[in-house]
Amino acid sequence: MKNFKFSSLLLAPLFAVLAACGGGGDDNKTTTPAVATLKSIAITMGSTTVPVSTFQDATATGTYSDGSTKALTVAGGLAWATKSGNATVASVATANGRVTGVSVGTETITATQEGVVGSVNVTITAPWQQVSAGGFQTIARRYDGKLYAWGQNNWGQLGDSSNTERTTPVLVNNGAATTTWRSVAVGDQFAVGIRAGTSTSTTTTGGTLWAWGLNTNGQLGLGDSANRSVPTQIGKDTNWTAVSAGKTHVLALKSDGTLWAWGRNSSGQLGDLTVIGRQAPVKVGGTDKTNTAVWIAFSAGGAHSLGVQKDGTLWAWGDNNFGQQGNASTSATGQSTPTKVGTLTYTSVAAGGNHSMAIGTDGVLYGWGANGSGQVGNNAGTGTVTAPVQISDFKDWTLVSAGGLHTLAVRKGGTLWAWGSNADGQLGDGGFDAVAPIQIGTDTTWIGISAGDNHSAGLKTDNSLWTWGLNANGQLGNGRTVTAPVPVSIPNPN
Repeated sequence: MKNFKFSSLLLAPLFAVLAACGGGGDDNKTTTPAVATLKSIAITMGSTTVPVSTFQDATATGTYSDGSTKALTVAGGLAWATKSGNATVASVATANGRVTGVSVGTETITATQEGVVGSVNVTITAPWQQVSAGGFQTIARRYDGKLYAWGQNNWGQLGDSSNTERTTPVLVNNGAATTTWRSVAVGDQFAVGIRAGTSTSTTTTGGTLWAWGLNTNGQLGLGDSANRSVPTQIGKDTNWTAVSAGKTHVLALKSDGTLWAWGRNSSGQLGDLTVIGRQAPVKVGGTDKTNTAVWIAFSAGGAHSLGVQKDGTLWAWGDNNFGQQGNASTSATGQSTPTKVGTLTYTSVAAGGNHSMAIGTDGVLYGWGANGSGQVGNNAGTGTVTAPVQISDFKDWTLVSAGGLHTLAVRKGGTLWAWGSNADGQLGDGGFDAVAPIQIGTDTTWIGISAGDNHSAGLKTDNSLWTWGLNANGQLGNGRTVTAPVPVSIPNPN
């Protein structure tokens, strides 16, 4: 039998009891976990460049003394603000940190919590709002109302006070006006623009019409044939609302619905009942008091014109060598009087070099005229089409623009389509000529288009500007003179 020491048997349970009761320790000491404190705040945004009228959401992340990080919220005590304390350049929503561009400039966005401040600098840019592609040049309007131009400039058609060709956007001279621009239309080596109004000036030039560039045929409307390299005001009227520039003539609308024209008129494209060229605006349809037509849409082409009256009826005048008037015939003699086309009703029209396009009130697209390159889009690439024919089975077309030998259009879903000549990449798909509409890319955000002679331009919902096609004169604005067979983005100039 093994012998045990009595003392060890008694002490073991005693130690266990003492340990359970805290015996043997200092019962006056307690341990308190350290509290992590906020040390820094980092602000992140999808982009720190925010176009005017658009927004980016900012988020704040806090870093604590124990090395941990946590998303900070307004509910948890986070406060958003602009460093300037105002919303002149940018605003920030105090509820969620949404940063909205207000005007061009820079601003610092701050996020504050528990006395700790985080910040991020944002740049507010002016996005593109409108674009017009002409013969060998392009002009676009930014949100701030400024015009920028690029491409050929041998006649001063860029309006920058020079005759220097530009491959990137250059600011159009503001001329003698005190206000910015509302819209612009580019023809073949000339341009016409309408001023925006202002409620803060007693000398507002809003609604006035200005022109610059080539003026051989009086297409500047200034009463002479002298070229201009800076915008020059046409007359004194202040009620101009829209303008369209063709190859050598112009159509413009006044707020009372009257349509006016000037420039070359050898084919009757001015619609003033004559074939006499005009160096100043004349009323389409004649000046007789019985001419009470009210126009809502119009377009100037190569040597013909199209218009839609208030009741939706379609009218055409000018050259008809290729059936571009849509009256089921061709003629070597132009029509100087606006003539009604068919019985359908329409919402918009587009006159190209020698072809015509129109969107019906039912969303159906129609085309007619010269079709040697498939520019009408009726799945045939030869001959002429002398009366409107439906283009595709789609009935949701919203925009159409006719160029020299090609056509662009946008459907309700924001998809871009093109057809006709693609010799210079003007369709934008990197392929060949198309005799029927083909979709360009997969984007569903197109909201503006303009077909020039051999190049194209378009706008997306994010106000970005894209160009493609012929670029021999820098008309794409991407700093190069190489043809682009697919759309390229044009940066917003500083």
